[in-house]
Amino acid sequence: RLFGFPIVNALRSCILFAFRTIPLQAALVSKIFNQAVKWEYISRNPVEHASLPKSEPKAREIWTAEMLFHALELCEDERLALAINLAFSCSLRIGELTGLTWNCVDISEESLANNNASIYIEKELSRVSRDAMDKLDNRDVIQVFPAVLSSPATALVLKKPKTKSSTRRIWLPATVAKMLVRARQIQADWKDILGKEYQDYNLVFTLSNGRPCEERVIVKSFKKLITDNNLPDVVFHSLRHTSTTYKLKLTGGDMKAVQGDTGHTQLKMISDVYSHIIDEDRRKNAMCFEKAFYQNPQPEQPNEATVPTITQSPAPAADTIIKMLQQSPDLAEGLLQALGNLAAAPISK
Repeated sequence: RLFGFPIVNALRSCILFAFRTIPLQAALVSKIFNQAVKWEYISRNPVEHASLPKSEPKAREIWTAEMLFHALELCEDERLALAINLAFSCSLRIGELTGLTWNCVDISEESLANNNASIYIEKELSRVSRDAMDKLDNRDVIQVFPAVLSSPATALVLKKPKTKSSTRRIWLPATVAKMLVRARQIQADWKDILGKEYQDYNLVFTLSNGRPCEERVIVKSFKKLITDNNLPDVVFHSLRHTSTTYKLKLTGGDMKAVQGDTGHTQLKMISDVYSHIIDEDRRKNAMCFEKAFYQNPQPEQPNEATVPTITQSPAPAADTIIKMLQQSPDLAEGLLQALGNLAAAPISK
């Protein structure tokens, strides 16, 4: 049978390996075997009581802001520099970068003057299997680019993002917006030089002839920058982690505001994965504790010499009172009336 005993043993070995490497698929695999039990292909679920091994996820290495801007000082590739700045300032995925089109970039003079320059993320560039595209009837595919090679197994496409939350507007720092202005001018110069040979797809990131600039081109340039300058070895996606970390810092931990830029569906992804702790902040925390609790462990006691004394003014002399009453008949009359009322008041026991 399809689920004969020897096959089940082999599957069990494969599943246990998958449990060790891909714990998130454990529930799905168990459901598959439960369905096989219902169909009476097997008598019991072979992974029903399998226990998942504990694993400690390794934190992704990231650049600090100082490292990033040092790398930008060394970077001579303007396209790569723009990609790094956009990934850092806008928390973009690399597919969102390479799939960005000029109609989704607002860098008009009015927007620049009002600090309202922005980009709108609604698609991403991706290389996908042609067979999968056919089976899915090109679902979510916006544009298919002409193949460079004849009959390749894959196609380069612009497609919709995976989740609705990935479609978002992100405001640009003024400096990064001006970088985009320069990039558009450089692209216009290439169009003038190449004329009809330039393939215009309205993309922000392109090769010199206008063809889409794939992820591997950016990644290769990024790795070369790291290798040539002996920089800390990180992947390009780590720039998104760096961006999210600093946005959490600058907003005082406002995860909803940061989520609007990153496009994550769940806040848990931001709090658990992207909020890296930077050692410099931890050092400053220790300095704050030193100043607040250890330099002055006891509250200062007031010094007797510095305590202000309250002195009472001496009572006026009798002749002074008489003189005041003589000079003010109304005061004398009021005093006599008050004395009369006091004398007429009953004495309380």
